Amino acid sequence: MSNKVYNILVVGCGNMGTSHARAYNRLDGFNIVGLVSRGPESRKRLSNELGGNIPTFSDFETALKETKPDAVSINTYASTHAQYSIKALESGAHVFVEKPLAETVEDAEKVVEAAEKANKKVLVGYIARHHPGWIKFVEEGKKLGKPLVMRMNLNQQSTGSEWQVHKNLMDVMSPIVDCGVHYVDMMCQMTQSDPVQVHAIGARLSEEINEDMYNYGQLQVVFEDGSVGWYESGWGPMVSEYAYFVKDVFGPKGSVSIRKNTFDQPRGKSADIEEHGIVRQLHLHSSETDQHGKLINDDEIVDIENEPGHDELCYYEQKYFLKTIQEDIDLSEHLKVAVQTLKIVLACDESVRTKKIVPIN
Repeated sequence: MSNKVYNILVVGCGNMGTSHARAYNRLDGFNIVGLVSRGPESRKRLSNELGGNIPTFSDFETALKETKPDAVSINTYASTHAQYSIKALESGAHVFVEKPLAETVEDAEKVVEAAEKANKKVLVGYIARHHPGWIKFVEEGKKLGKPLVMRMNLNQQSTGSEWQVHKNLMDVMSPIVDCGVHYVDMMCQMTQSDPVQVHAIGARLSEEINEDMYNYGQLQVVFEDGSVGWYESGWGPMVSEYAYFVKDVFGPKGSVSIRKNTFDQPRGKSADIEEHGIVRQLHLHSSETDQHGKLINDDEIVDIENEPGHDELCYYEQKYFLKTIQEDIDLSEHLKVAVQTLKIVLACDESVRTKKIVPIN
C-alpha cells in the first residue's frame, strides 16, 4: 500500500462538502489544496475552520488548473456532477462525487467511460454503504427468503435555509431522484435481482417550485425475482413528520426493520441531516410457527453500538476512497450499480410525468 499523500481539491462547501473536507483534514493520506464554491462566505468559513491557509476559488476550472490535484471531491448540485467529474478525470485526478452520478443515464455512462480511459478511481457518495447499521440491515434482509417486500421513506419537513436548499435541488431533480438512489440501492443489494418495471406518483404542493416539478413522490419497483419495493420522499414546510422514517423489509422467513422513534420529537427534526442515517436498533422478526400455526420465536432487538454521526460516517466513506486509490481497488461494479440505480429512479420520474408503468430494459 502506497504511503503517498494525495493532494485533493474540494468542490462545493455546503453540508456534504464541509463534512468531507473535515474527513480529508483528518486523514493522513490526503492534503486539501483548494476549496471551491459559488459563494465566498462558505469557502471562507470552511477555510478558516480548517486552519485559514487553504486557497479558495470561485471557479472550478481555474482551481483545477492552479492546484493540479491528485484527487477531486465533487459536492455540488447534480447538474455539474458529470461535467466536473469528466474534467477532473481528464486532468489525471481520481474522483469522489456525491450522488447521483449525473442528471442522465447517458452522462453517467460518459463518466464511467472517462474513468476507464483515464484509469482512475471514481467513488459515488452512497454513504449508507459505509454505515455499520445499514450494512447489518442489508445482511439481515438477505436472510428473509424470496420474494422480498421492501418499504422505505424519508420525508423532510424543511423550512428556512433547509427549504431553500431543497428548492435549489428541485431546479434540477425531484426528491425521489435525488434521494431515491440510496434506497433503491438498498433494495438492489437485498434482492440481488434486476428490476423489470417501475411505477411512480408525485404531487406539487408549493407555488415556490417550478411548475413542472413536484416536491412529493412515491416510487414502486418490481424485481425479476418477484420482489417489490416502494420509496417515498417529500420536501417542504407542509410535510408531515408522522412516521417520516420507515425502513422495513419482510419475506417468507420474517422481517427486519430499523427501529427509530419518530413520533415524539422537535418540529422540523426530519430535515436534520444528522438524523437521516441513524439506525439505533434493528427489530428482527421470525415467521417460524409451530404445529398450531403460532409463532415460535420472540422478536429480537439488536442495538447498533458506536453508531457514527454524520461527520464520522463521511470519514468512513473518505477513508474507503483513499483505500481504493492506495490499493488500486476495482470500482467497476460500484459504477455499474451507480448507473443502474440512476436509471431506475429516472424511469420513476418518467412514470410520474407520463402516468404510466415504465419497463426497465
